This record gives sequence, C-alpha cells and structure tokens, in this order.
Amino acid sequence: MFRFFLTAILLTASLAQAQAQTQAQSQNRRPSHCIAIADAAPGLQYLHRASWSDALPDYTVRLHYIDHAAFLIRTRGGLNVITDFTGFIGTTRMIPDVVTMNHAHGSHFTPAPDPAIRHALNGWGAGYGEGIDHYLDLGEMVIRNVSTDIRSGGGVEPKGNSIFVFEVEGLCIGHLGHLHHEPDAAQYAALGRLDVVMAPVDGGLTLPLPVMIKTLKRLKSSVVIPMHWFSEFALARFAEGMADEFDILDPGTSSIEVSLATLPNRPTVVLLRPSWLVDEE
Repeated sequence: MFRFFLTAILLTASLAQAQAQTQAQSQNRRPSHCIAIADAAPGLQYLHRASWSDALPDYTVRLHYIDHAAFLIRTRGGLNVITDFTGFIGTTRMIPDVVTMNHAHGSHFTPAPDPAIRHALNGWGAGYGEGIDHYLDLGEMVIRNVSTDIRSGGGVEPKGNSIFVFEVEGLCIGHLGHLHHEPDAAQYAALGRLDVVMAPVDGGLTLPLPVMIKTLKRLKSSVVIPMHWFSEFALARFAEGMADEFDILDPGTSSIEVSLATLPNRPTVVLLRPSWLVDEE
C-alpha cells in the first residue's frame, strides 16, 4: 500500500513538473502577432519588383519563387529561408539558414539536407501520423507551423503536412505546403492573419481548385502567390476564379518585395514565374 501511495505521489509530481515546464516554455514564446491582429486591416500602397540578391529597404522582405513549391524568403538582416526544400535551389553558393520541408512527394523535401544548414524543419514528425510542433525564434523571424492531414497510400496520414508561418518585419507569411483539405476552424484560428500566402493551385494533387479558392477567400490575405501549378492554363484558371474578389497582378518577375507599408489596398493575386537562384558575378 505504501508503495502504491509513493508511486502516485511521484507520478503527480512528475505531471506537475511537466506542466510547469510547458507553461514556462509557452511564456518564453513571443506572442504571435499573426493571431493577435487577425481582425486588423492590412496596410496600403503597392508591391515592388526586385532581384533576389539585392539589398533590402527597411522593414521589407523579399520573396523569390524558385520552383514548384520552393520559395526564398530573404530578410533585411540577411536571413535566408527556403520553403519545401529539395536539396537544389540553383547555381548559388548561398547556404540557407533555414529550410522547411513536406513529404507528400519527393519534390517537397530531401532526406539529406546539407549539414551546413542550421535549421532543417520537416513538416510531418518522426512517426507516422505523429505530426510535429515547430517554434523557432531567430530574433529577426519566428517560424511556426500548423499541422494538417495528407492523403497517403489510399488513406489519410494525420498531421502529415505543415502550413509554415513566418513572422518577420511585422508581416505574417504563410506557405500552405501540400495541402489536401480545407483547414478546420481550429487550424484557421491557429494560422491567424496571413498577410501573404503561397498556395498550391494545381487543382488535383493538392486541393480541388474550388476548395482552394474558397480557402484563400476565407483567409483574406492581402497577397496570394500561386505555386505548384503545371501549366499557364492552370494558372489562368486559378486567376479567373479569384478575379471577382482579388486584383490580378503579373509583374513579369520571380521576386517581389513586400512590407506592411506596401501591402495593396485590395487583395491581390501576384503571378510570379519560377527561376533558380544564380549568383551574380
């Protein structure tokens, strides 16, 4: 009997300690301004064209569409983040500081990221269906994720995809990854306000196009950048489906610069054309 009570006391103490550690970790996290301003109005003005390696103005982030679902997010302080990293981003000597990956297909991850990359964040977790919880505070940027399910082998893998959110320069930038279902209410709430979102618009391998359009209209992001499209026809179909509520901008480039001060006053779809990163001589 004494052993039973001793075990119960030790178990209670362990649970209390774990709860205290979790609360301490939560308190040490910076509050998400994406969630805090979910009902706030976006800023005004316009978007800028830019080369991926140029210096950036204050409070500005560069987004460069590399290929498929891979983007470079580059900060004013020189932080380089690659989304859906496959191991190749072009003929550049630049080593990313952070890469994010999803494993729905081999075109969204690499099993062997360069060990020189400081942070390689997978979107699915160690075991099947376990998911993963990322919260990486780099000072200049916070990176977190919201897990969603993916289709797998004729079934569904719970938490096999991650929507990664990048909080930087007062902006909330989201990458939907290989999204296979509309987020539920809890997932929408966890995402918060996304000023910019990169969205797969193939219409089949990820979400059906009407569901993706519905999702993006609910997110109400100021800037939507389509990715994961396989033809100009598919891209045009997506743009046509968004045109009733969004302006359509085709800047004829692979990169844009965006800041809170230069977000468009009407929600805008920005059609970027992918290009590999190449070092300028």
